[in-house]
Amino acid sequence: MQKRSATRSLGGNSIVLPFIVAATYFMESLDTTVIATALPQMARSFHVGPNEVSLGMTAYMLTLAVLIPVSGWIADRHGTRTVFASAVIIFTIASVLCGSAGSVFAFTAARVLQGMGGAMMVPVGRMIVARNTDRAHMLRAISTITWPAIIAPVVGPTVGGLITTYASWHWVFFLNVPFSVAAFAAIIVFVPNQPGQDVRRLDVKGFVLSSTSLVLLLYGMELAGRQDTSLTLAGGIMGAGIVVGLVAIRHLQKAIQPILNLAVFRVQTYKTSVWWGGFARAGIEAVPYLSPLLFQIGFGLSAFHSGLLLLVTASGNLGMKALTTPIMRRFGFRAVAIANGTVVALTILAFAWLSPSTPRPALFLVLFAYGLSRSLQLSTMTTLSYADISDDLKSSASTLWSTMQQMTTGLGIAFGAMCLRLANLVRTGGSLTGDPAFAVSDFQWAFVITALLTLLPTIAYWRLPHDAGHSIAKRQ
Repeated sequence: MQKRSATRSLGGNSIVLPFIVAATYFMESLDTTVIATALPQMARSFHVGPNEVSLGMTAYMLTLAVLIPVSGWIADRHGTRTVFASAVIIFTIASVLCGSAGSVFAFTAARVLQGMGGAMMVPVGRMIVARNTDRAHMLRAISTITWPAIIAPVVGPTVGGLITTYASWHWVFFLNVPFSVAAFAAIIVFVPNQPGQDVRRLDVKGFVLSSTSLVLLLYGMELAGRQDTSLTLAGGIMGAGIVVGLVAIRHLQKAIQPILNLAVFRVQTYKTSVWWGGFARAGIEAVPYLSPLLFQIGFGLSAFHSGLLLLVTASGNLGMKALTTPIMRRFGFRAVAIANGTVVALTILAFAWLSPSTPRPALFLVLFAYGLSRSLQLSTMTTLSYADISDDLKSSASTLWSTMQQMTTGLGIAFGAMCLRLANLVRTGGSLTGDPAFAVSDFQWAFVITALLTLLPTIAYWRLPHDAGHSIAKRQ
């Protein structure tokens, strides 16, 4: 009763909440992707190699993996607004420390702190929207908070290239400050402070097992993409992650108050969109990693001009945003997931046929088509995940969704790097180190494998009922 009355009292604020969460989500997503193009300049500033600076990216990713599973419990215990606002403050302070860092150690430490803020910021923000949005407005709300994850990975390299070329890498982090201040003010005014109705005890064992599994999986995949790391070592770490993950699942299924409530996977639409859709998200997220490298290494373009090409993909993302809701309402989630899932796989496959001699109009067409289909598929899977979730499971569903999203995003980037390395090894006859310079054919095979991974979940989409998600897709 308390939660329902709190929701009703929000009134018009429930319309504002998705935009506040989207702003923080965009800030976090952009910060994750924009740093890649700044690495060479940062390495020169720290007097080290780019690989040493990339430790900061890895530290950020692993911090997210550790803390996201516990974000829902913290929000239930201390209140959503308190945790959300605190996360923004931590993220802002860490951004300033990152931009002021004078060494790799200081930068890595600041990135860990920034990961702590990001781990609380995005999952709790999604929880706030899920708790305070009725089914009639859920489609619009989820669409609003989804677009940052869609647009940031393709805008990030462009922004990073622009900043590092015409300013300094420090501004990659300092630019977060004004956005964070505005977001914090909006949180204080509009976001309700809702503690959980039944705050459970912290499942320490489940937290340790699930976080350890995520860290091992993500770190193992990240190592597999490095040319200076043994594939045997990377495979062993990933294998350990899978074993720990199986132990974690068994514990979560038996625990009375698990840190991650796996009961949400009994809902078919949630299981399909989060679990099976995770394979598609991993494939989709590999493309923003592979394509800038293709343009820079394979085509010989600068980081800035490579980023400009990705603006074509960004325009496709934005162009589809206005059409997403009408399309899902007109054709239904199942039909869109099947048809567009096939289309996005084909557009990724089209990257395998690109070469330095490809006419610019054909290149633009591939990039734009990928942007359109990418946007629609990510929005469809995200919205479908909340279609049939009951109110008492919304917090668990939000936390688990954020955990799976972070894992699939990290695995997507690592998967792309691993495919690129394996293609290089095959081309060079199995050399342990491969050719230091990737060839265009290496990227082509990486895109082929990525396309197949993206197409795989289509089998699961066929098993959805024809009216899947009808309760939130229908008109008010």
